[in-house]
Amino acid sequence: MAHAGWRAFRKRLLEDYPQLAPAHPTYRWLVLAGVMISTFMAVLDATIVNVALSKLMSSFGVSVDRVEWVLTAYLLVFGVMLPTSGWLADHLGYKRIFLVGLVVFTSSSFLCSLAWNLNALIVFRILQGAGAGILMPVGMAIVTREFPPEKRGIALGFWSMAASASVSLGPAIGGYLIEHYSWHAVFDVNVPVGIVGMAAALVILREHKSEDVRTFDIVGFVSLTAFLTSLLLALSNGNSAWNTGGWHSTYIRTCFAVSAVALVVFLTTEFSVEHPLIELNLFKNFNFAVSNVLMFLFGFGMFGSTFLLPIYLQNSLGYTALQAGLVFLPVGLLQMVSAPFAGLFADRSSPKIPALLGIMLMAFTFYQFSSLSFFSERHDIMLPLYLRGIAMGILFPPLMTLSISEIANRKMAQASGLINVIRQLGGSFGVAVFGTILTRRTIYHMAMYGGQVNPYSDAFRQTVMRLQAHAVHTAGSTGAEAVNQARAQIGSFVANQAFIRAVDDVFLLAGGIILIGVVPAFFLKTHKVASARIRAGAKPLQAHME
Repeated sequence: MAHAGWRAFRKRLLEDYPQLAPAHPTYRWLVLAGVMISTFMAVLDATIVNVALSKLMSSFGVSVDRVEWVLTAYLLVFGVMLPTSGWLADHLGYKRIFLVGLVVFTSSSFLCSLAWNLNALIVFRILQGAGAGILMPVGMAIVTREFPPEKRGIALGFWSMAASASVSLGPAIGGYLIEHYSWHAVFDVNVPVGIVGMAAALVILREHKSEDVRTFDIVGFVSLTAFLTSLLLALSNGNSAWNTGGWHSTYIRTCFAVSAVALVVFLTTEFSVEHPLIELNLFKNFNFAVSNVLMFLFGFGMFGSTFLLPIYLQNSLGYTALQAGLVFLPVGLLQMVSAPFAGLFADRSSPKIPALLGIMLMAFTFYQFSSLSFFSERHDIMLPLYLRGIAMGILFPPLMTLSISEIANRKMAQASGLINVIRQLGGSFGVAVFGTILTRRTIYHMAMYGGQVNPYSDAFRQTVMRLQAHAVHTAGSTGAEAVNQARAQIGSFVANQAFIRAVDDVFLLAGGIILIGVVPAFFLKTHKVASARIRAGAKPLQAHME
């Protein structure tokens, strides 16, 4: 009954709006618009939360090493679901699984806004990451199927623009919502957008199922999830306050042991089953393997450390959430402007040149950030971000071109999805590792600065006296209260300085990790016609040989 009613409703829509008919030339652009809504929302939520971390820390009373899991959990599940979503779409239908992804993402966003503690928020972020991990690859596959080869370039260009725009607008939108409402609004904003996306997908998209449905690699999926989760738990909790045993505790050793066993099971399964979860044979291609190493290093250094910048701006420099979000606005814009020029240069010359330049420029921006201080001015923060936007624009298009230039057409979707998986996993590992390093370096600098504070020196006594007088005149404190407040202010300043120095150390290490990518990038093999062939929809070189 309901199915018949829907068919009648659909028929009336087609009569009133013939553009919704698949044969209509406008239909594919409506599909693109509908998919871009969900793409924008999914990528937006990976960046919009960055400016909310400081508020979450104060709301839930937690430190950086715990709040980082709000990001890590999302990126981890997002990465794991990317290769899984392809099988789900082939088995259940692309439209159906796309709608399922939208429902999961939208409903979990609403649950995130209702989170009563950090653990609940992390659980709901896991669900949100699962929904986003379905939306991104399935949406890209839908767009690719609807557009002919000669028009896929411009279609995927618009699709990428939605992702780039969300990277820039995410922190700014998040900052505005936090400043004028609360951190709950950061998640609530997804609900109306998700409902619009569901309506658009339901009305516009047509169903498609693959005729050749392969079996699902359940052992590979479980072992990969166990490997990544246990390894991230070990890396992120080695220096946690509750883990008194440190890296030699039973918990950490157990996590490492579980991850090692799971990795062996995963590799054994992937090389033995007929339809593996991840086509590891793709890594036999030199360019593809090297490009994935670069993507992991980029995700590890870039996403793993960038979450610290909004915390530094808000907690150390006193920026509001909106001010902290606005500093990221030029990054995506400059990336969109510089990317076409990098693609043009790669077509006419060697794509390896802009890729190498992008890596070195990216590493240089982190070196600039390694000298941030309590007195850093706005231009000290904005200039590296300007350069970072340009670096991302000239790095990604040539690197993607080189990575798939020798991949057969029938394996192109698997290869493109795997590159995104590797980058997302690099980001989740980076957040976990850099969060641990930040804790250790903060303790180290706190001890160093604390040891240099001599409470019996004349400078210390004079500082206490000035702060004591300030407390008495402004807060009306008594003599004893004013002394305690003065000492607390000095301790707070020392702790803030220690945190800033630890952030500088993390940025310097992140820059070094990204700079390592110059070595493998230098050995990438270039084919002058590869980029042009792919843009024209022709088969890559290896595709002709197979």
